[in-house]
Amino acid sequence: MSAALLSSAPLSSISAPSESTRFLLPTHHKRLRLSSLTQHRLSLKLGTSRPLTLRCSSTMHQSSTPSSCSQDSLFYSRAFWVSRSIIAWNVGAGEGECYLYASRNAALCVADGEIQGHDVKIKLERTNYGLSQQEVRALIYKSPSEADPVEIVQLKELNGVWSVKGPRHWEGCYYVYEVSVYHPSTLRIEKCVSNDPYARGLSADGKRTLLVNLDSDDVKPEGWDNLQDEKPNLLSFSDISLYELHVRDFSANDPTVPHEFQGGYLAFTLQDSAGVKHLKRLSSAGITHVHLLPTFQFAGVEDEKHKWKHVDIEKLNSFPPDSEEQQALITAIQNKDGYNWGYNPVLWGVPKGSYASNANGPCRIIEFRKMVQIVPGYYLRRNADGGIEHSTCVNNTASEHFMVERLILDDLKCWAVHYKIDGFRFDLMGHIMKRTMVKAKSLLNSLSKDKNGVDGPSIYIYGEGWDFGEVANNGRGINASQFNLFGSGIGSFNDRIRDALLGGSPFGHPLHQGFVTGLYLEPNGHDLGDKANVERMLAVSKDHIQVGMAANLKDFVLSNCDGEEVKGSEVLLHDRKPVGYASSPIETVNYVSAHDNETLFDIISLKTPKDISVEERCRMNHLATSVIALSQGIPFFHSGDEMLRSKSIDRDSYNSGDWFNRLDFSYNSNNWGGGLPPKEKNEWNWPLIKPRLADPSYKPQKSHILAAVENFSNLVQIRYSSPLFRLRTANSIQERVRFHNTGPSWIPGLIVMSIEDGHQGVPGLSQLDPIYSYIVVIINPGPTDVSFANPALRARSLQLHPIQVSYICFHYI
Repeated sequence: MSAALLSSAPLSSISAPSESTRFLLPTHHKRLRLSSLTQHRLSLKLGTSRPLTLRCSSTMHQSSTPSSCSQDSLFYSRAFWVSRSIIAWNVGAGEGECYLYASRNAALCVADGEIQGHDVKIKLERTNYGLSQQEVRALIYKSPSEADPVEIVQLKELNGVWSVKGPRHWEGCYYVYEVSVYHPSTLRIEKCVSNDPYARGLSADGKRTLLVNLDSDDVKPEGWDNLQDEKPNLLSFSDISLYELHVRDFSANDPTVPHEFQGGYLAFTLQDSAGVKHLKRLSSAGITHVHLLPTFQFAGVEDEKHKWKHVDIEKLNSFPPDSEEQQALITAIQNKDGYNWGYNPVLWGVPKGSYASNANGPCRIIEFRKMVQIVPGYYLRRNADGGIEHSTCVNNTASEHFMVERLILDDLKCWAVHYKIDGFRFDLMGHIMKRTMVKAKSLLNSLSKDKNGVDGPSIYIYGEGWDFGEVANNGRGINASQFNLFGSGIGSFNDRIRDALLGGSPFGHPLHQGFVTGLYLEPNGHDLGDKANVERMLAVSKDHIQVGMAANLKDFVLSNCDGEEVKGSEVLLHDRKPVGYASSPIETVNYVSAHDNETLFDIISLKTPKDISVEERCRMNHLATSVIALSQGIPFFHSGDEMLRSKSIDRDSYNSGDWFNRLDFSYNSNNWGGGLPPKEKNEWNWPLIKPRLADPSYKPQKSHILAAVENFSNLVQIRYSSPLFRLRTANSIQERVRFHNTGPSWIPGLIVMSIEDGHQGVPGLSQLDPIYSYIVVIINPGPTDVSFANPALRARSLQLHPIQVSYICFHYI
């Protein structure tokens, strides 16, 4: 059977592969009607192998009397009855015989490897003729809304690709595909209307594809063709630092942005807005890349703004900081407002229309490009029994399918060439096959300024390499997990350093403390065992952080808390998996917070003791970002970490509206105390959250926010003041990076890292830094001063970094 039928193939891939199997009902049974069996459960038996079943209608019912026979294999959908005389099944028939069984009272069951309870048994005949073509037509419309098409054209198939050539006057028109195809949700041949999966433009309601030429001067803002020449050169991926930002968060609440631009692409083009000034400040400090949350066409937000619903801001402001009222009003309209993170893609190759001033026509294309000038089923993975996999929270994309992989690669090329994107982040990258990611990297590397107008080798690829669900342990092929990407040059998020810094995991107890949130040194009362056990946890966390600061390299050698020389891969997590997994620093993206889970300031406020001051929490916030900024590998920061950003302790604000996701670039507020976070994802935590939101001492003042921004900028400047913080190879890191204060006689919590340059004839090391010959980083997570003496460091002439000297007045540096 064609895989296309199993998964509703795209137009470009509807074909029957040679290994397909088609079973025919014998001639004398051709009058058997599907409708007469809608209450029956049917089973195919292949030779002596175990029976497999299909369902012929969505209206089937189980027998009201439980059967003593095993029914497990009768609940699956593994074949399709596609016509009166044809059953399609994606399995080889071998040398055995195949039968169709039916029961008039739904009594089919399996016992001792045999099918019992049947009234009808029909022998099926195998044929290798394949499946008949499905019909594909294109309906052409002059406008996005007129009811009747101006033309209907038949597409022709060649080698699995459906196409048609049309006249030039079609450009600017809209179209949809009309496909006659088997649909697994209705179990029938249906006439489906669909957008083109290769769409490059879209109507405002998302129902029609816009025929648009992205090379036309009409959709290029002034200076677009020269943009690549104006971008700063990127000498190495190790020089990258990432700042994660949501398009709407950036300006939806910024009063310095005109109302018509708020929450959209064009807000990034305003040189004097508070948000753009903030980005300029970060850029001047050294931040190289702004990472935008999904900007492709996604579901969950209407592109037509007049359809949005709103909540009265003054009313929200009138409620107490720990009230349930704010979240109740927000969630009442959360599926009808203008906010969503966007992790429910509809079309990967089209910019999201809700961020444009006009979602119809080419406006979204032009405005997305202006922003850059600043700083059904084949696509879904199914299980063996026909159901769609959902382990990624939504329908899973099946990149192991040839045409899905091709769509991913083609869309990447489109974004790189036509929108001049400098990097791609893959959410749940572990659910994509490694071969697809490697092909994507190779494709982008092949792009050149001369041929494509972009510098392909400078485009960075990274993502979440989590290994879970149906793809875990290479369940669907070698997937793009953290361990499998070793040696690929593709980055993956390092959750090890995140969890060690904050404590526990995003899925553990919210009071579980970590390195920067008071573990052992400032306990919050949460029971983690006796004192010796908690001290051991701090020592192990420190080992994890030190491996992360050495770019989480698999083979980096260091002394662990027991005084043993170990590799990064020999330092283990609680589940005995290795901490270190990378082959080079560009394969590690170090972070402590992202859009997922609580913000950095919120999680610190949740995990720390109630009786410490807000100044101490600000210090912890700064300490966490400092570890990331001064580590080898690529640092990643969530927008607002540098401003003590709060989402009122919302652990999943994907659909929490502008209210809980606000950014204030005037630095007057960090958004703490906006009411209890939405009930759906947070109610079980409300007893912990409510007293903290109600306590006014938790809320930072403008002076705290300004100091946090200044401190963050200083740390980024320090990172870019020396190439020693951005070593490019694993060998360089192993040769130059050392950790002191290790072994059993350590000072609790203190991390001391040194980085050696090749000054003064150090054997085997070249000189990388013309200014600094030796750097020492000391990280003290404790509430009091500590002293550390080391003979190897005493011989060095060490001085405080000039940037810190100029800002030493801030007492929590």
